[in-house]
Amino acid sequence: MPKLKTHSGAKKRFNLTKTGKVKRAHAFKSHILTKKDTKRGRRLRSTTYADVTNTDAIKKMIPYK
Repeated sequence: MPKLKTHSGAKKRFNLTKTGKVKRAHAFKSHILTKKDTKRGRRLRSTTYADVTNTDAIKKMIPYK
């Protein structure tokens, strides 16, 4: 079996938990934060899990994580 290439974008954006869930960060947190209220900024800081419909595709992109 040949080695698989890891998707460079996916390895920077996703992590796997011990139970196999895919951890991700929230979007819309990088710039133009002045118009977004403080409550929204705090909420975007926290991590969350990727949707179950996307987990299989993400796991294929990061096979060695």
